[in-house]
Amino acid sequence: MAKMIFVNLPVKDVAAATAFYEAIGCVKDTRFSNDVASSMQWSDTIVFMLLGHAFYNSFTPKQIADTATTSEAILCLSQDSREEVDAINAKAIAAGGKQIHAPEENGFMYGGAFEDLDGHSFECMWMDMDAAAAAMGQGEVEPA
Repeated sequence: MAKMIFVNLPVKDVAAATAFYEAIGCVKDTRFSNDVASSMQWSDTIVFMLLGHAFYNSFTPKQIADTATTSEAILCLSQDSREEVDAINAKAIAAGGKQIHAPEENGFMYGGAFEDLDGHSFECMWMDMDAAAAAMGQGEVEPA
């Protein structure tokens, strides 16, 4: 089995959160979804688990962060082009998300940021890997 990451996110409304994640390009895996959780596939190795608050609290005794006042994490989603950065940010806003900052050029990176319906922060970025390596003094990067 490939190494995977499952990002467990507490959400107020599982159905609304599921619709948001579908709007930004995730695919719901019905095998691992029900009325208290949705398994949203971002890639072959990255899955967002959208967990209703009560279900999320069954995994931890800690209080759920108030994302209106507290930053819990910034999840960065890489994209294959500037156009894909623009597209996912536009989809997030159209689906009810909140723009943190519009996509912008930042040296060898291009990115923008948004919050989902529950205030979880996402940065979407495209990076010119060769320019990044050159800027870091590493020379050209071999494709993965």
